[in-house]
Amino acid sequence: MRQFLSNKKLIILLVSVIVCLGLIAYSISGNGKPTLVQRIGNDITAVTGRLLSRPTNVVINFIDSVENLKNTYKENQLLKSKIDGIYEIEVELGNLKQDNKKMKEQLELQDTLSDYEEINGTVISRNPDNWINQIVVDRGSQSGITVGLSVMADNGLIGRVIEVNPASSKVQLITTSDQNNSRVAASVSSKEGFVHGIINGYDIESNRLIMKQITTKVTLKKGDQVMTSGLGGISPSSLLIGTIDEVKLDSHGLSQEAYVVPASDFDDIRYVTFIQRTAEGGE
Repeated sequence: MRQFLSNKKLIILLVSVIVCLGLIAYSISGNGKPTLVQRIGNDITAVTGRLLSRPTNVVINFIDSVENLKNTYKENQLLKSKIDGIYEIEVELGNLKQDNKKMKEQLELQDTLSDYEEINGTVISRNPDNWINQIVVDRGSQSGITVGLSVMADNGLIGRVIEVNPASSKVQLITTSDQNNSRVAASVSSKEGFVHGIINGYDIESNRLIMKQITTKVTLKKGDQVMTSGLGGISPSSLLIGTIDEVKLDSHGLSQEAYVVPASDFDDIRYVTFIQRTAEGGE
């Protein structure tokens, strides 16, 4: 019985070997059609390839996206730095244009004031708490500046020197709130002749100077030019102050008051000209 079982196992093994050899021989025969084993193997390989290729492609695409993001960030930073540089250049260009405009106005002023000597200066300090009262200029006694000199900017009178140091001087503006020291003798050329008054006040809401003590016997109109009269003994004559914008009676009804638009821009004073009479000039 045991011998029969052993022979049976041997027979099964031989049959299996013969079947395998037959399959191999059939696959090698080259009839052009894949065997069942080949088809199963090919399908398994294709499915496995597709399953593996999908996560691989996802990883590759993610890496490419990260690299593109890095490049985009670098380009964005470079463009941002260039834009910041352009903004800085535009601001600098704007400042240079303003400086050039102010300098041209100062040169035009020199051409009109032939009876006076001019000393040009640059504003180096203006305290925001004292904005309408004073400025500090980079010219002092070493440049020939003395107390009382009239100071102009943008072709218009802005104030006078009240303090002098060797390398700087302090200018009190005619817009100052200190009315005891802001008086400027002024005149207006009208059909009736020269009309005199005093610049002694500033309306901060309308940005206009106030000319007081004008006689009621004359008629002034909007647009008339207001000049220094030279009668006060401080400022020389014929320096432009501004133009009349409005005329009305004062609070007592005894004289007229004129509101004057300044010839100078008091909010943007950068360069100034000190006015000094020559020996043969003015009154």
